[in-house]
Amino acid sequence: MGINPVVAMLIGIVVMLVLIIFTKMHAFPSLIISAILIAVLATDFSAEDASLPGTIGTVTKGFGNTMASIGVVIGFGCIMGIFLERSGAAKRMALTILKLVGVKNCDVVLGLTGFIVSIPVFCDSGFVILSSLAKEFSRLTKKSMVWLGGILGMGLYITHFMVPPTPGPLAVVSTFQENGFDIDLGLYIIFGILISIPLFIFSVFLFRWFGKKFPNLIVPYDIDRSKYTEAQLTVLDRIKEKQDKNEDLVTEDFAELLNAETLPSAGLSFATLLIPIVLIFCNTIVGQIGALKGTGFASVVQFLGQPVMALFISILMGAFLLCKTYDKKTCISMMNDACKDAGPIVFITAAGGALGAVINATGAAQMMADGIVAAGVPAILVPIIIGVIMRFPQGSGTTAMVTGSAIVAPMVTALGLNPYIAALTLCLTTMCPSYLNDSYFHVVTNFSGMDIKTSLKTWTIGTILVPIFGSIIFAILSIFIH
Repeated sequence: MGINPVVAMLIGIVVMLVLIIFTKMHAFPSLIISAILIAVLATDFSAEDASLPGTIGTVTKGFGNTMASIGVVIGFGCIMGIFLERSGAAKRMALTILKLVGVKNCDVVLGLTGFIVSIPVFCDSGFVILSSLAKEFSRLTKKSMVWLGGILGMGLYITHFMVPPTPGPLAVVSTFQENGFDIDLGLYIIFGILISIPLFIFSVFLFRWFGKKFPNLIVPYDIDRSKYTEAQLTVLDRIKEKQDKNEDLVTEDFAELLNAETLPSAGLSFATLLIPIVLIFCNTIVGQIGALKGTGFASVVQFLGQPVMALFISILMGAFLLCKTYDKKTCISMMNDACKDAGPIVFITAAGGALGAVINATGAAQMMADGIVAAGVPAILVPIIIGVIMRFPQGSGTTAMVTGSAIVAPMVTALGLNPYIAALTLCLTTMCPSYLNDSYFHVVTNFSGMDIKTSLKTWTIGTILVPIFGSIIFAILSIFIH
């Protein structure tokens, strides 16, 4: 007879954390081992249909289902991201925003760029794309990478969780629809963006405060002059001279630095990024217009509005427009590099799916949820608590959203919650926390030049405080919106 599923899950989580923190084990096999352990401990082998091979089947099925649902999207997102990075499109977007907000708010520039980039692109890829720009700003403005990297990371992180077509919130919308709730994807995107704005503003002030507590993590000014053009070196030397004289830098200093490169136009850069959103939104609109259903036009729009196809169109724009001056060999090499970046993200995320499948199959998640409801917890706290519970052990926010929505959606009617609020609240709290078992934690830590201890004190704390702030907003909204 198997042990209590919740106890089995807790044992599996402890083993996973020990493997990741105290051994040389990578997060991918650690998650798989944890899933197998939970399945074995919680399975009643006296039952006629229970067997050891069957427990492995649950793990591999969960892994395969998650891989099937988001593997292509992650791969395409990374390819799109590397085109944005190598072509200079990400820099062009940052420069465009920089001209609007000014150099004194360069941290906001980074965050806003990440805020936009992460809507169609995974936050891991987005941070890799934009981290070089964050380092450039740190080198020139003498601001800590805890400050700049944190705000960039959070700008990417917020829309990654709150705004489709990233797979997590897209899966949440789908689950709620399967449970009979008429959630419109286009409206969900709009609501997700609206709630993301105050979250981003809060994170700006939070990481400015963290930056002042850790002011010394600054990228050295020493540069490899061989990597810059003569025009760029002239601008860099002038910036260095102004710094030596303690003169304030102005927006034009950065504009000249970036303009010294041959960058794609702002229109093409933003179009490559935003076209997937427009196509998906059009798919939503067409699906809601009864007169168009079943027509050839609707079929074409719905075909192009699938996330895989929408991102593929952006890849074509990246290869043939953003990188039109590159030869075939270079473009293929860039896509190979993107696939290398996508590999760890795909495997860790799919391994989180395996763990989530086991937690659901053993009944551990449902037992916890039933206990929460039976305890008379206020309705809005249910998606908040379940979101955190689903995220904490498995590291993957996408998997937490997938598994959490499967638990929350059937409860929404009984709880009397507005389905949009319930879904968005769940997405919000699956941000919490980002720590050692999260691939994005390591991306932010390593590419910002932080050590693990500093990242735990700043980034991890930030991923707790931002969802708490957002949860207060949703608690207030739930009073007035049912």
